Amino acid sequence: MNNIKRTLDVFLITCLSALIWLSGGYDVVPALAEESQPSSQYEGYTGTFSCRECHEKFYKLWAPSHHGKAMQNYTEDLARRALTPQAEDIVIGHYRYRAEIDPGKGWVLEQGPEGKKKYPMKHALGGKNVYYFLTPMERGRLQTLPVAYDVRKKEWFDTAGSGLRHVSDEPVNWKEPVYTFNTACYRCHVSQFSLNYDLETDTYRTTWAEPGINCETCHGPGEEHIRVCKEAPKGTVPKDLKTTRGGRSFTVEQNNAACAPCHAQMIPLTTSFMPGDRFFDHYDLATLEDPDFYPDGRDLGENYTYTLWLLSPCVKSGQLSCLHCHTSSGRYRHKDEPNKSCMLCHQDRVKDVTAHSHHPADSAGSNCISCHMPMTEFARMRRSDHSMLPPTPAATIAFKSPNACNLCHTDKDAPWADKHVRQWRKRDYQAPVLHRAGLIDGARKREWGQLPEMLAYITSKDRDEVYATSLIRLLRACDDPFKWPAILEAMKDPSPLVRGAAAESLSTMPSGETAQALIDATGDEYRLVRVRSAGGLAEYTGVPVVMPIKDRDSANLERATEEFVSFLLSRPDHWTSHYNVGNFYMDHGDLPMAIAAYDTSLKLEPRAIMPMVNASMAYARMGKSDKAEEFLRRALEVEPNSAAANFNMGLLKAEQKDFGKAQEHLRAALKSDPKMHEAAYNLGVLLAKDRIDEAIQWCRKASELRPKEPNYAYTLAFYLNQKGEVEEAIRLLRERVEQQSAFAGFYMLLGEIY
Repeated sequence: MNNIKRTLDVFLITCLSALIWLSGGYDVVPALAEESQPSSQYEGYTGTFSCRECHEKFYKLWAPSHHGKAMQNYTEDLARRALTPQAEDIVIGHYRYRAEIDPGKGWVLEQGPEGKKKYPMKHALGGKNVYYFLTPMERGRLQTLPVAYDVRKKEWFDTAGSGLRHVSDEPVNWKEPVYTFNTACYRCHVSQFSLNYDLETDTYRTTWAEPGINCETCHGPGEEHIRVCKEAPKGTVPKDLKTTRGGRSFTVEQNNAACAPCHAQMIPLTTSFMPGDRFFDHYDLATLEDPDFYPDGRDLGENYTYTLWLLSPCVKSGQLSCLHCHTSSGRYRHKDEPNKSCMLCHQDRVKDVTAHSHHPADSAGSNCISCHMPMTEFARMRRSDHSMLPPTPAATIAFKSPNACNLCHTDKDAPWADKHVRQWRKRDYQAPVLHRAGLIDGARKREWGQLPEMLAYITSKDRDEVYATSLIRLLRACDDPFKWPAILEAMKDPSPLVRGAAAESLSTMPSGETAQALIDATGDEYRLVRVRSAGGLAEYTGVPVVMPIKDRDSANLERATEEFVSFLLSRPDHWTSHYNVGNFYMDHGDLPMAIAAYDTSLKLEPRAIMPMVNASMAYARMGKSDKAEEFLRRALEVEPNSAAANFNMGLLKAEQKDFGKAQEHLRAALKSDPKMHEAAYNLGVLLAKDRIDEAIQWCRKASELRPKEPNYAYTLAFYLNQKGEVEEAIRLLRERVEQQSAFAGFYMLLGEIY
């Protein structure tokens, strides 16, 4: 543990030194090109050309593939073959942009208030649906340019504007970190990448072995493989080929895990994933708590294939790997006869495809993928639904998610489609989807009337791991202690994804029982569970949980804590890493170090709300209300409707006796988040002196939102009694005495009233 503490101390001393960023200039460090050598962590890699000598056939298949061309240099030849001239300027705010791709050019021209500026197009990403272009920027950054090229429509478009989501009305500026290649895109577009980020100077000296996804990305380092093959007698195959193989030599799980990191919305736990490793030893996975998924699991935002993939009944069989339908270079194996992919397991349905699909045999509607893997589009990129579930137009009616029927029959509506599928299928196959999607939707809205059903689903033998994980994560917003037995039971779930979510959730319920469950889980076989368990225990600091710790548990806890700290520090160029380190120190009461980490987080992402809010909380604990208010004002300048910032500003203003402003901010918090019981309660207390009726309304709302919180019920009864509604106050107190007999305040207030 001392080594962990020392690591964090050094790390946050570096954070403090990063204060020099705010003043003075920077040296421009050019982004290193693809011929640069990777760092020592990639020793043993030899590059694609060393594979070509023996594997010419595969090389020729790989080289022009979308994997091979995931990133390539921008050239005049590329422009001539793949691009068309931009017809007119693209206007973004006060700036106009035009890609100039004529021979001798190759840049994006910016015209704005400061005049004209040329940004060279250094690299091109993608090419299946869209070409994005990278330009070198200050401090070693490669930035995605503001205009991109739609391959299918053969037109240029606004990169950031195309990525508007349902959660935001304004596109992100193209110079923001989310469009920085070094920090956001690199994992899936180049091979044997080394970030080489210097936190002190906020500078990248990034290197990679090759652009695109090369052989060794999927097969492991080839140096030893090449050596033993060359040393073997001609015409023989060595018994030990000395390489991570892949393909036929991998299990189904290993093949799927090899593809998943580039086809998932995931949270890296390490930077050391190798083909053959297990996914959940190196990554956590976003599930339906993320608004980029509809409640029924359909993909709303990006191509988050792996989450949907885990929903697939075919995948759950344990027999289906990505390589069943795709080659290692990403091509479709049966592009011209897509039903062949399904024929192996579903011959009875595919052989009479018309009877099954209710579409003519030679129509697109009789292709399995048309109904089970429908294509949707976001940000000019198309993706197919890898859940492979049948169309559920009833979910479209309930949750506005897409369904395959109406993606083809655009002139019809969801009720029309729903009527047909119900006529075609005697079994109501949509009912289970609607049930579990309804649970997700209710949890997202913090409507806990279905809490017993949610908990029953989590512990059901028939539960789906993605839905169960989603519910556990969403239930963190639920204050009802009735949930804890189910969360504890989920710690025994066979899925590491579910166990990890349960461990993370238990951090908010410190007790001897939950602490023991987390300590036991620090010895879990999966790193994801160990990391989440150590993180949960880290939040128990200062909470009296007395229990003996065995030597074995102590060793497991130390290892898991080291893994947790390594996870926190794994992305030093991400603001979230420093934010989480700040939370780690906040939980341990080290407020100056927490503030230093929050400051670093905000230097990397000046618009991040939560580091500002948590920094204000740290300053408030230190008694520095002026600094606390400064950070909250910064947060509200960025996001005036932030519920967290308004709530904390309301509390701060109440402490400063500025009750008018306090009420204003608490009302703003409730407008943004009507389920924020803390804001409702505090607003009720503030209003009680002059506006008792409204105070009772807000206290009643807080009590309804969190019925198990005795202080809310006590305060409501107190104000009811003050107003003269004595019988109502007595009724409420008697009701709560029956439910929460241990709370002495109920008895005392009843005594006063009598």
